[in-house]
Amino acid sequence: MATTPKFPISALPLAPKSQLLIHNLTPDVHTPSPELFRAKVLKESPSLQRRARLLQGPCHFSYVSPFPIPFPYEIEAPASAASDDSQGSYIEKWLAEREAIHILPKHPNYPQAPLRKYRAELRDQPLDLIGISETGLRDCLPHLDVGDAFAVLGAPSLTSEFDDEGDPQPSDIKEVVEARQDLIDVLSGQFTLMSDDDGPVSFAPWSLRYSGHQFGSWAGQLGDGRATTIHVTPHPSDPSLVYELQLKGAGRTPFSRSADGLAVLRSSIREYLCSEVLEALKIPTTRALSLVSLPALPVQRERVETACVLTRMAPSFIRIGNFEAFNGPTNMFFFGGGQQKPDWDGLRILGEWVTDKVLKLDVEPGTSWGKQLVLDVARRNAKMVAGWQAYGFMHGVINTDNVSVLGLTIDYGPYAFMDMFDPHHICNHTDELGRYAYKYQPNMIVYAIRALLDALAPLIGAEAELDGKAVGAGWADGASKEKIEAWTKKGLELRDEVDKVVQETSAVEYGCLLRKRLGLRRQVSNDESRLFKPLLDLMEQQHLDFFSTFRNLCSFKPSLLTQLDAAPTSDNNTSISPGLHQFITKLLAGSVEQERLNHGEATSEWLEWLERYAARIGDERAEWSEFTDVDSARATEMRGANPRFVLRQWVLEDVIKRVERDSDSGKRVLAKVMHMVSNPYEPWGAEDDERPESELTKEEIEERKFCGVGEKKMLGFQCSCSS
Repeated sequence: MATTPKFPISALPLAPKSQLLIHNLTPDVHTPSPELFRAKVLKESPSLQRRARLLQGPCHFSYVSPFPIPFPYEIEAPASAASDDSQGSYIEKWLAEREAIHILPKHPNYPQAPLRKYRAELRDQPLDLIGISETGLRDCLPHLDVGDAFAVLGAPSLTSEFDDEGDPQPSDIKEVVEARQDLIDVLSGQFTLMSDDDGPVSFAPWSLRYSGHQFGSWAGQLGDGRATTIHVTPHPSDPSLVYELQLKGAGRTPFSRSADGLAVLRSSIREYLCSEVLEALKIPTTRALSLVSLPALPVQRERVETACVLTRMAPSFIRIGNFEAFNGPTNMFFFGGGQQKPDWDGLRILGEWVTDKVLKLDVEPGTSWGKQLVLDVARRNAKMVAGWQAYGFMHGVINTDNVSVLGLTIDYGPYAFMDMFDPHHICNHTDELGRYAYKYQPNMIVYAIRALLDALAPLIGAEAELDGKAVGAGWADGASKEKIEAWTKKGLELRDEVDKVVQETSAVEYGCLLRKRLGLRRQVSNDESRLFKPLLDLMEQQHLDFFSTFRNLCSFKPSLLTQLDAAPTSDNNTSISPGLHQFITKLLAGSVEQERLNHGEATSEWLEWLERYAARIGDERAEWSEFTDVDSARATEMRGANPRFVLRQWVLEDVIKRVERDSDSGKRVLAKVMHMVSNPYEPWGAEDDERPESELTKEEIEERKFCGVGEKKMLGFQCSCSS
């Protein structure tokens, strides 16, 4: 097998113009090109990229360079700068001195690298690499050379984080160390990658404009307030697949409003880990690459915390809110924000790009695409939310600006995984009305897709009038208000179909996932009413842990119901075999309300459900004819669909505290948890091992603890949106 050539990040291949958003969408008029951004804005008027402002109507993005420094900026103009003009000039000078505008020499081993590395002179601060995602690197950037980054993190461990034998082992090879330092320089936001005057493709980092509905209310322009895309590189095995590298928490952009553009270590760790656990659960998601802590950079939240820059990856970060930005429900203006008037050509240009290069729909040039775009985004997000529901994931903030057109889970904030099953659980304590409770997540995806349809409805209506042809440049120029309304009304006729696509796609996908979790291979129409809902009702009524119940069901054998050795239940005359009694006892041990549990009634309820489940298993034995031991084969498949390790709230809090307390030891714990996150189905903690705990290793004991539900006070723990 051929080895994939590797490049340090500053020499990583760049996507061609045809695949770069900045060469196909419309830039901010104040940052019209990478060349002018680099030569003029960064040096003469850098405040343009730090001031909150509304972009002009047709603009999709603004060029922005990473700028992770404390905010508010402590700029004290000298007494000589008494006039407003002089003070303004001093502010521009102060910012420019801290911009990464000084080009470094070309890398001697990569003189043809498409981008150059730029540094700042007055922005030195300590940088601490906290984590690298091995799975994110493997899947998205196998051609990225990270040097000895993994070695300097130390040996992953939950129990031996302070042991000398697990200490970091930096390389003594110059090129290896340089590759790691290059990675930290760029992914911390301290250095910037841009093209130079001789570059084959002009390039500079950017942040996107989008608008959105937040908790059901129109919020106007939002945008990437602390996210900056710093690179786009093709996947070496599929050049048509590109990955954007985006820094989250690297400083203010024109979309930051009154915020600082920074992110804290706590929230960065949460997103870093959850991105990869959703990938392991096969739920569509953005991916995580790295965490770089800036320990000397204070960030004010509910308390003063330290800054951290997360690097995340996706083929595109475009959201439904990007479309709403060009046709929102209300035009408004208020201090620090607002919403521009509709820009019909901006809407068209964005839609053509998303159709062709993001969704890659099979649409003939010149033919209508609006309807196909909406329906494709609907299908993708329906499958995503089905994964959320099947695996008890709660996003917490399903605002329309947090819904990806690719159907990726994006913007991890106050998320949680289900502990004790409660369909009404709210993971975000800011969500006082329960809008984004677990039960309502599919409805919120319907709401978001409707918002996309609302934005595109005039265009879809105009395409219908053209009998299947695509609208062209200036398609709505001169159109009257009445004409726009007529087009909109025609486009909105798609709403029922959109709703149906989301609901049906989600239901089918949810059923497939639940069957997989229950070790069933054949689709049966009444599985929802006879198996899925009754099982979840049992969990809710008996206060059972969602994940451990599914994991315990992996070991169920229908033969347990037919064994003759009888053992009476505790409260009635029902007799069951010792094996079945032991199995049900293990299920009921997952109740977090043992003192309120009537074990006799609970056992009877489980017997009724297990008899239906066993009959359902028996009905499809033909689907398992390739196996001699069907029970064993089914158990193996189920263990590959029901995680042993769950990224619970208490686990996150424990890891965050360890990293905050001591970075050197904490990053070893973080690395071990990332390994468990990426391999959640493994039998961590010597699962089902009959040895006494005294014979287990310290690491196995701690793994077993990390696979548990944790303290009762942490069950259903709610987070805030603060990050």
